[in-house]
Amino acid sequence: MTNQSAIPVVVNGAAGKMGREVIKAVARAEDMVLVGAVDRNPDYLGRDVGEVAGCDSLEVPILNDLQSVLVLATQEKIQGVMVDFTHPDSVYDNVRSAIAYGVRPVVGTTGLSEKQIKDLAEFADKASTGALIIPNFSIGMVLLQQAAIAASQYFDHVEIIELHHDRKADAPSGTAIKTAQMLAEMGKTYNPQQVEETETLAGARGGKAAENIRIHSVRLPGLIAHQEVIFGAPGQIYTLRHDTSDRSCYMPGVLLAIRKVTQLNSLLYGLEKIL
Repeated sequence: MTNQSAIPVVVNGAAGKMGREVIKAVARAEDMVLVGAVDRNPDYLGRDVGEVAGCDSLEVPILNDLQSVLVLATQEKIQGVMVDFTHPDSVYDNVRSAIAYGVRPVVGTTGLSEKQIKDLAEFADKASTGALIIPNFSIGMVLLQQAAIAASQYFDHVEIIELHHDRKADAPSGTAIKTAQMLAEMGKTYNPQQVEETETLAGARGGKAAENIRIHSVRLPGLIAHQEVIFGAPGQIYTLRHDTSDRSCYMPGVLLAIRKVTQLNSLLYGLEKIL
């Protein structure tokens, strides 16, 4: 496939751990072409993003101005895609900017509020521009969530534990929130109260999501991304767990999202929506 028919891709957060993996994956994809790389870290400004990512030179410098790079993705014959792995503080503005420029966003950054997602969905609808917000790009996590939904028909007690590296800025994770939302949509309230609980240390019982589902967050160096959904009933415990040992596991999902978002005219939330 020639570059003339390839999907133009901009990676925002290109020097981060996830960004570097995306750079390598896009560079290897025959139906994509990397047209821009953005990162706010001044240590990488002007450097070749391929060399920063640990692959061959791609002749694409890292810049710190997203809007100037988005322009590059609009000069191609095919509508461009922005992949965003940045920070919860900036992701909302990043997505709005991409949609405004006619560039379709694929968002792996978590931390967006429900109101922000709703606002972005309305903005994408008005612009007739596809957008994907995906808390977790792992196929294994989608399977875990589907198994949790199946288990929820038989268990009334459930809690979620999510574990991430100590540089993750938001808690709980978007994946844990999404999992709780999916369970809540099953039309039942979980964890019927057995005793009058008292927390002698605030937060010891975790955060409470919809339908009384508790989420507990762990942040430690040495972790990448992990999640447990634990169901309990008299005489038994049923545990679903997904562990990430390498960020490369997310790349098939990222590449699928880049391809699928070019076919959309609205915003979708969750990898399961495009599988």
